[in-house]
Amino acid sequence: MTLHQNTSRPNVGTGSTFQVHGLMLVATCLVATSFPVVAAITDDLNSVVLTFVRFALATSLFAPLVALRYGIVRPSLRDLGRYGILSILLVTFFWCMFASLRMTTPLNTAAIFALSPVITAVFAAILLGERLTFSARIALPIGTLGAIWVIFRGNPKALLTLEIGNGDLLFLAGTIALASYSTLIKVLHRGEPMARMTFWILATGAFWLFVLSLPSLGNVQWTSIPGNVFAGIAYLAVFTTIVTFFAFQWSTTQIGPTKVVSYTFLNPALVLLIGLALGEGLPPVATWPGAILTVVATIVLQRNIAPRNRTKRSSDVSLVASSN
Repeated sequence: MTLHQNTSRPNVGTGSTFQVHGLMLVATCLVATSFPVVAAITDDLNSVVLTFVRFALATSLFAPLVALRYGIVRPSLRDLGRYGILSILLVTFFWCMFASLRMTTPLNTAAIFALSPVITAVFAAILLGERLTFSARIALPIGTLGAIWVIFRGNPKALLTLEIGNGDLLFLAGTIALASYSTLIKVLHRGEPMARMTFWILATGAFWLFVLSLPSLGNVQWTSIPGNVFAGIAYLAVFTTIVTFFAFQWSTTQIGPTKVVSYTFLNPALVLLIGLALGEGLPPVATWPGAILTVVATIVLQRNIAPRNRTKRSSDVSLVASSN
């Protein structure tokens, strides 16, 4: 999943609060499923090639939707430069996701991903001068604590000795790249329809990945790759790319970016539930309090708590989501 603010407010229908939050729960569940899906298919295909196939498929499926609604306008070289910079950051995140899940668990990556709101808030403060709402000042530390708790399995000794694996560090680097993308997309947006911009980001990302994949593409035995790998790629391209893009984009126009991004904190708890549904058994009891804290952080950010007798001056963190 990718985060950014739509600076232009599209003409969209208004949904009830129940509908919007229901849609956000569905979209967040789809994002959470991407972690175990990637973990299940990443060992059967080179990480760069796997990421390339996903980007190429998502671009191909997204193209007619954008063409019908907005038209696909050939970008200038300057625009391609903007899209290229953003796509490099996006490609970095997805490659790190595929590669890291060969070395760490879906739960750990979901917990690290739950750090993305606070990392993005730091970038937004530095690059955009944005201030956090009072609710965000309460919720972000709670959610961060919960995510760290899950990563270190509730073991203070592991935290103090920084027992974190290479896969965790790799995905953290990817999450930082995503936070950079989330902030820079607001800086580099020039008023074009966000769907069109997203298409060109996906297209330029597919190009970068094609170039990186060239040394490996000739060696891929496509006929020997299990069918579940192609099914997983198709699922990621359709449900955790295109569907979640529209869900998060529309929800942001209804309830605002801070409430939308707060759902990211639910990922560790949702991955735990998905693991149970897949028969993986209960995770260590020590991780449960951390997952609960991430849920609490989400609830706090939905409450719009304001400091008593003070004028609200801070703006929402500029975050919105697209595909994971």
